Amino acid sequence: MEAEKGVKNAAFINQKPQLEKKKLRMPHIYVILFVLIILATAATYFVPAGVYERIPGPEGRTTIDPNSFDFVEAAPVSPVEFMMAVPKGLVAASDIVFFTLIIGGIFAVIRKTGLIEIGVEKLARTFASNGIVLIPVLMTVFAIICSLIGTQELSLVYIPVILPLFIALGFDSMVAAAVALVATTAGFMTGFLNPINTGLGQKIAGLPIYSGIEFRIAAFVVFVLAGMIYIMQYAKKVKKNPEASLVYKDDHAKRNMYFNQSVSKRNEMNKKQKAASFALLSFFVLLVYGVLTQGWFMLEMAGLFIIMGVVVGLIAGLTLNDICEAFNDGFREVLVGAIIVGIARAVSVVMEDGQIMDTIVHTLGTIVGEIPGTFSVIGMFIVQMLFSFLIPSGSGQALVTMPILAPLSDLIGVTRQTAVLAYQFGDGLGNILFPTSGYFMAALALAGVSWQKWVRFYVPLFLIWFGLSAIFLITAHFIQWNG
Repeated sequence: MEAEKGVKNAAFINQKPQLEKKKLRMPHIYVILFVLIILATAATYFVPAGVYERIPGPEGRTTIDPNSFDFVEAAPVSPVEFMMAVPKGLVAASDIVFFTLIIGGIFAVIRKTGLIEIGVEKLARTFASNGIVLIPVLMTVFAIICSLIGTQELSLVYIPVILPLFIALGFDSMVAAAVALVATTAGFMTGFLNPINTGLGQKIAGLPIYSGIEFRIAAFVVFVLAGMIYIMQYAKKVKKNPEASLVYKDDHAKRNMYFNQSVSKRNEMNKKQKAASFALLSFFVLLVYGVLTQGWFMLEMAGLFIIMGVVVGLIAGLTLNDICEAFNDGFREVLVGAIIVGIARAVSVVMEDGQIMDTIVHTLGTIVGEIPGTFSVIGMFIVQMLFSFLIPSGSGQALVTMPILAPLSDLIGVTRQTAVLAYQFGDGLGNILFPTSGYFMAALALAGVSWQKWVRFYVPLFLIWFGLSAIFLITAHFIQWNG
């Protein structure tokens, strides 16, 4: 009996380590989004349907009449409409979906020309002893650009360019994603000359455009610095101990491709590659010109990238078949991220079809009106953050919420300038947290970083930014800031 008991105990001891290895894993992002679609569909059966009257708004866009809300007959999403939610989401987000695919394709072509490998090798050797300085330099540039033109989607262009460089310098994909996403978000949410959120929000609120710029510049400096310090601390930890990286296993192939080659090789461009690099630079100059002066956005940029891939590839010596296959390789690399964008968009599609989006806007606006004193401005901020989950578009959120919250701010003693700032902060913080944000999920796909791991990385910074937002908003409220 004792021997038998000892055998059982030994067996138990041998099994114990296996039991300890089992860890709670977050569900796949598809599962998370599908659950959100189910919840949104269920909400259409319980949340009363309601609508605001739409009227022409600033710059030819449609806004809402804040005094026109009315309940209407319930329009719950049917099983057939639920079935079509994801396809409709893909259609609604088609510009981001295809832009993501094209970005993946164009950088696969450029990679095949050898230009990326050579460029990374040269930069890696230049900054080998002090690669950490690239983080504040690049973040400052990205943040200023986004604060001036309000295009967070440019992070989709930045990530494929800086990713190989950061890997070569001994950092990881998370650092590359963070430099692009955090910098553009800090610039966007404090945008002192941002036409997408600051300009449009102030127009709707009846404020002089870009008024209060000094306060926003102060916020810009503080938020960008906080982001820099946070990312640099993580980057130093990864540089010192690569296994401390949140994406250490995911980056294995990238390290073999960029880090080892950059250390061991010294490549030089041939004549065709030099001509191709000049053509590539010219295309990027044209891209900047189009975005800044011609109002180009995703469709125009995607079209330019297709032409860029073909022209640069041919000049570098690739055949048309080589270029086509490179595009296919790039499409495959970002396909999951592109599909995630469409699935995420399906959440808001369901709420719009069930006519509960306006009801939620009306209800949250009413709740903010009931919050007393100083807490009302924090309530505005939190409500705007919640709306960035439902409406993953800065301009779209302004057109829906500001017509309600701007006049409401007069009633509760909050200046309209502060109400606009609450919208900016709330929208920005959620843009790189919620999986319903299409460009954000596409950016993670380009970086090869899962949403779950990004959340682990970003949440501490999110809490820091949340605290800073509260400090700025309470300060603005106490001084009755009105620019």
